Amino acid sequence: MSSLLKFAAIAFYALTFVVILWRTYKLSESEHDGNRSLMLTVWGVACFLHAAYLYPQTFTAQGLNLTFYNAVSILFFIIAVLVLVLSTARKAELLGLLVLPIVVTSIALTIYRPEIAASALNLHGLQLHIVASLFAFSVLAISALQSILLYAQDRHLRKHQLGGMTRALGPLHDTEKFLFQTIGVGFLLLSIALVSGFLFLEDMFEQHVVHKTVLSVLAWMVFALLLWGRWQFGWRGSMAMRWTLGGFGFLFLAYLGSKFVLELILQRAISIPVT
Repeated sequence: MSSLLKFAAIAFYALTFVVILWRTYKLSESEHDGNRSLMLTVWGVACFLHAAYLYPQTFTAQGLNLTFYNAVSILFFIIAVLVLVLSTARKAELLGLLVLPIVVTSIALTIYRPEIAASALNLHGLQLHIVASLFAFSVLAISALQSILLYAQDRHLRKHQLGGMTRALGPLHDTEKFLFQTIGVGFLLLSIALVSGFLFLEDMFEQHVVHKTVLSVLAWMVFALLLWGRWQFGWRGSMAMRWTLGGFGFLFLAYLGSKFVLELILQRAISIPVT
């Protein structure tokens, strides 16, 4: 049943990708608006199917399963849902062209994943830290993808290429404003994740988590400097993209790079927090 749900989720995410691509490059403006409900419905079904297989796989009898492949799928499920919600209120669906292939890959990894040994660990108040960490990564991942779209849109406008993607994104000012709004929210969530980690974890600088702590702090510093540069000097365009991608690069290494090394390369036993 779990495998069937996974393949169904992949199929609906792929269909959503096709609908977004079709709307962006092939349809007239009136048709573009008329097929919006179809896109959102198909996307919603994909997210529902994704959640249906993730829930029992994550909340197990042994505890909360945050092993590498499942953690990757959880993160990109959150990203897919957030972009879907954003797409109902503004023209954010173009992010789906970047997000959905990664979401499909994350589900495929859970189908072909190797078994990883796991051990139980009591949370002791770590729920806030885990939730804030997951959402900080997800929101800042959206920021990183949005910065790529912003850079591409700016390049297209400079070359007077006004169709397709440029039209779908809307005014450059709105795209840029949305980017820094997501960075601001992600920065706040990352701050909560770090503070709660220092408060509830016994030692944030233990050997097996010190690299994650250092990389997360570096990411926090990069985003803090980016927001300060935006406020003080009006940073935008390629400058904003480089800083956003740099900050997210540190965060990616902290969250997934460290888990990949520990679980798949060093093959250490994984802790599954008990709820």
